Amino acid sequence: MIPLPGPIREAWETEWLPVRTPALAGTTAALLLLAWAALASESGWIPLLDGVNLVFHEAGHPIFGILGWEPLTILGGTLMQLAVPLLAAGSFWLRREATGTAFAGVWCFENLLNIARYVGDARAQALPLVGGGEHDWADLLGRWGLLAQDAALAQALRAAGWLGMLTCWAWLAWQWHRSSRTRT
Repeated sequence: MIPLPGPIREAWETEWLPVRTPALAGTTAALLLLAWAALASESGWIPLLDGVNLVFHEAGHPIFGILGWEPLTILGGTLMQLAVPLLAAGSFWLRREATGTAFAGVWCFENLLNIARYVGDARAQALPLVGGGEHDWADLLGRWGLLAQDAALAQALRAAGWLGMLTCWAWLAWQWHRSSRTRT
């Protein structure tokens, strides 16, 4: 087994902080609200959350652009959009805060819904783009010979997003159950 660095090893060996019922109830309500907002939106856009995600997406292009490889510059928006919630999840994980870890996980997987909408638009290019620039996924899928599969890829991303969000909630519910057994 590969030796883990100190803080990661310590976190790995530490018990999770207890998950209280109000935290599980609040997370459940937030996830239901998120699901309702995603399903009720004609375009699939959740204004506050996807607006924040878009900021991280746009910041990713110049950040990854520093590396000088054009495909990575294009993909950098999507990578940053996923990296920020993953870093937040990692921070909560190191502190063994299950509710924060689950929330950040849901945020990451919600991004897949947003990314799926962008991937699925690769051929049509009907989505309004920031600054009217190039369509990241039309370019990438075209380079990779996958443009004709944009709808299928989008469907897979969407399914992974919903499954991931549900899994994060189920894991939190399991942590709550474990916490409730130790309180009695």
